[in-house]
Amino acid sequence: MSLVERAIKKMQAARETTPAGEPADAGHQQGGAPVIGQLVHTGAIEVPALRSGQPACRTDKVVRIDRQALRIAGLLPPENQEQVLANQYRQVKRPLIGAALGRGTQKLDRGQLVMMASAMPGEGKTFTSINLALSMALEKDLTVLLVDADVAKPHISRIFGVEDEPGLLNVLRDEGTAPEAVILATDVPNLHIMPAGRRSETATELLASQRMEWLTGFLASSDPRRVVLIDSPPLLPTTEARALAHWVGQVVMVVRSGFTPQQAVLDALEFLGTNKSVGLVLNQSITAPAGYYYGYGFAKGPANG
Repeated sequence: MSLVERAIKKMQAARETTPAGEPADAGHQQGGAPVIGQLVHTGAIEVPALRSGQPACRTDKVVRIDRQALRIAGLLPPENQEQVLANQYRQVKRPLIGAALGRGTQKLDRGQLVMMASAMPGEGKTFTSINLALSMALEKDLTVLLVDADVAKPHISRIFGVEDEPGLLNVLRDEGTAPEAVILATDVPNLHIMPAGRRSETATELLASQRMEWLTGFLASSDPRRVVLIDSPPLLPTTEARALAHWVGQVVMVVRSGFTPQQAVLDALEFLGTNKSVGLVLNQSITAPAGYYYGYGFAKGPANG
């Protein structure tokens, strides 16, 4: 049985016990991304330091996240369903953290670098990236860096109000720009954001460059407690995501059930190669008389499993 088929069966079983109540557009946000973050000057939030003693992020500004705005935008569930989603994301994050930091399992090479991927647009990748980052940030002994590498359509940067800030592409373009100079702290403890940065017509080449190899290695090694979630463009219609896949140790593939053809998922997995550790998160919205239902399943293994 293929990885996709196993994941689909897990999701179908989970749907039998998933309660109603989540908004219809959660998990596959469409259209223009709403702004739910605000960039403010650093105040009471303490800026962490790297092992070298240098700041791990910018010290002049911090992102303030409006959770209520996230809910209104469909990027968080209603409060009465928050615990259900929290439990689902605990199941998703635990094997990722284990492989990233070697907790209860063998540590993967570059396992701290987790690429958030999808075969096509509209799968719910932004929703999954944000909720997974928030869930991981609840851990007491790790930090989370959410990197917006969807450089053509930087939804993460737009949502958190940092679209005009320097970011990933600035670091790749200019060797004089240090990574910590574009990383922003948030008012969520242990959560940081790296915006996409100024757009470039050679984004694919920048993401495939030795500078990107150095950057991902630096992000993984400079803080041994850090997990880096890299929000990527869709795999099939873009070339940037395939370049990104070279530098990560783990991939989370978001699949919208009832929307994405299984062949498209298989084609996307083929692009990732046969030795990549891949987890599938399936989400589905079903309109029913009782309300809206979501099922999340997670299967992990090599891309050709």
